[in-house]
This record gives sequence, structure tokens and C-alpha cells, in this order.
Amino acid sequence: MKIGIIQASYKGDKQSMREDTIAKITEAKAKGAQLLVLQELHESHYFCQNENTENFDLAGDFQEALSFWAKVAKEYGLVLVTSLFEKRAVGLYHNTAVVFEKDGSIAGKYRKMHIPDDPGFYEKFYFTPGDLGFNPIETSVGKLGVLICWDQWYPEAARLMALKGAEILIYPTAIGWFEEDTQEEQDRQLDAWMTVQRGHAIANALPLVSVNRVGFEKDDAGIRSGISFWGNSFIVGAQGEFLYRCARNEEVVVQEVDMNKAEETRRIWPFLRDRRIDAYTQLMKRFID
Repeated sequence: MKIGIIQASYKGDKQSMREDTIAKITEAKAKGAQLLVLQELHESHYFCQNENTENFDLAGDFQEALSFWAKVAKEYGLVLVTSLFEKRAVGLYHNTAVVFEKDGSIAGKYRKMHIPDDPGFYEKFYFTPGDLGFNPIETSVGKLGVLICWDQWYPEAARLMALKGAEILIYPTAIGWFEEDTQEEQDRQLDAWMTVQRGHAIANALPLVSVNRVGFEKDDAGIRSGISFWGNSFIVGAQGEFLYRCARNEEVVVQEVDMNKAEETRRIWPFLRDRRIDAYTQLMKRFID
């Protein structure tokens, strides 16, 4: 399968982001993309750097966004993974990945389950934890295990997607450094981010796609200078091998992925066979004293 990813910087407003994204989708389609994955919250800046009730207005046109991206998926004839700010009701919002089939219909959606609340990443102020669980989305190109950003640190999420038949793991993402971080700390963070996700691919014998933002985004509250999103979007195979890795610049990538490799890998590394499901009950506890 030919998988497209778009690593982009924020262009200043939603309309500019849409125009830039469409141009990049056109490029990806010309390269043969069948499945295309966009980065987390790709219509806006990463507004979670601070707590501001006015930012909830960004979710007010969720239904219009669904209609817009449905038309894009249909026009380009590809399966499209979007990442949108969902207004479900007044005072109830989600960080939601919506997957569109190539005919423009909604194949399914995933609401972000793990919600961070750290300096510069105040997502608990904006997003209600997801209530749809970890369920792969059936599409014409396969069963997609779509998760979002902070979910990528949790092996349980990836495992549950795999146990339910996901054929690929997908993570729209927004992660970066603060300017005050030392180079050594930046290197450690980036390495940890890539390593944990490659571990999910290996442990579940599944290809994995992680699409991050890139570029500096100022904290408009002035509490911090802002975040330098580190890019480095990547695609790995079922043994965690790099098939493509972006740098820290905008890129449109289309990479062919052998979807049969998971079957081959699981025959020699039968991790699912050897799981001791009788011994894992304590995983249901928050902490074991």
C-alpha cells in the first residue's frame, strides 16, 4: 500500500492551512498515495499551549469541517485520516481523528483517550477523554488502528488495537521542544518518542505511521516563548525498521509499505501466541503497592 504523510508548519489561519494542505494532498496523490495521514489538529495552531476559553470557538465549525474533508477525500479518491477539534455539545469537546473513505463517507472516528496536562500542553482544559475505546476503523485499504499523540506512550493502546485486528498503527501528533531545553534533553526526548513507537510496531508486528507538526509556534499568552515542533515524522515496518523518516522541514512523503510483512513476522515472532493472559489481571490497577 502507498501511504502518504504530510508534515507541515502552521500558516497563520484555518483557510491558509486548508489551502496549503490541499496543495500537499495534490502532490501526494500524484505520487500514488492510497492512504493519506494528516498531523494532529491540522486546521489550526496548537492552541493547548495555554488555557483560553476563546479557543473553544475553533471547534464551533466541526460539522462544516466534516463536510469539507469528506469532499476532499472523494475528490482525490483516497482514504484520509484527519485530526479535528470536535464540539459534541456545549461544554463538551474532543480531540478527534475522523477517517474518510475514498468515496467521501465517514469510515469511522477515534476520540483521543489519553489526555495530557503538562506545561505547554494543557489539553485537559480543552478535551474530554474519548469514550469510543480502542477500535480499528475498517476501510477499503485495511483496518486502521488510529490513535492520537499522547496515546503513543501507552503500549496498552497499541496492543488493544492489534488484538482487535488492526493492520497498521497510525498516530497524528503534535510534539516538540521548549527553547529552554538543553540539546542533550532535546536529543533524549526525540529518541524516546521514536523508540517507544517503534516498540509498539515490533511488539505487535505491525507497520506504524507517526505524523508530527513542524516549525515554531509562539505561546500567545506569553507564559513561555513557544514550542518548536520537531517534525521527524516516520513510517516503520512490522519489525520496527525505518521505511522513511522526515527531517525538521515540511515534507510530502509517499512510501510503499508491504502489508503482508505482518503475517510473515508473526510466524517467526509469535508474540500474541505466547502472551500470558492469565497473569495480567494486575494491569487493571492504577498502581501495585
